[in-house]
Amino acid sequence: MKITLIGTGNMGSGFAKQLNAAGHQVRLTGRDLNKAKVLAEQYSNVTAYAAPEALGDSEIIIVATAYDDAAGALQSLGNLSGKIIIDITNPLSADYMSLTVGHSTSAAEEIAKAVPQALVVKAFNTLFAQVLADGPQFSSEQTGTVFVAANDERAKQTATALARSLGWNVVDAGGLVNARYLEPLAGLNIYLGYGAGMGTSIAPTWLSK
Repeated sequence: MKITLIGTGNMGSGFAKQLNAAGHQVRLTGRDLNKAKVLAEQYSNVTAYAAPEALGDSEIIIVATAYDDAAGALQSLGNLSGKIIIDITNPLSADYMSLTVGHSTSAAEEIAKAVPQALVVKAFNTLFAQVLADGPQFSSEQTGTVFVAANDERAKQTATALARSLGWNVVDAGGLVNARYLEPLAGLNIYLGYGAGMGTSIAPTWLSK
């Protein structure tokens, strides 16, 4: 797949590593172009661009920024008509103990309002950066899960195919409105990782009998 990746922090770096390993063609951009270039130079399938040139012919855009920066970063790319945006953000407070958006909306829904010409998918937001970078395999031959929520079926299936290409199990989490559940789930995971001392090699999943 042809993908534009916004963000060069821990999550962006994890995505660059895993997308490159899976053979996807990645156009990387970020607030600091030099940092993007340094990251891109590590991988054969990743190339850094300034934001106005970063979209190219990508079908998918992964926004791996802070929630507050997401809308502006997406708008800086140019025409997003028909593009599939995978939103991995969580609207967390500075102390990570609460959400700044919730109950009647979500980060994903607010991003969708900001870029109405695009198709927004909530996915990957329940994963720590370390888990993303290390890949989907856990102990005892367990495979991690990506939850995918979207209103557009084509966008959801594309995001599902991308997650599976990276080796993840996928759970269809319904419409984009269910980002209101997925974002608090990410907050709980962060609490368990840091507040409860379980570390950052954990991730939520769903079991069935």
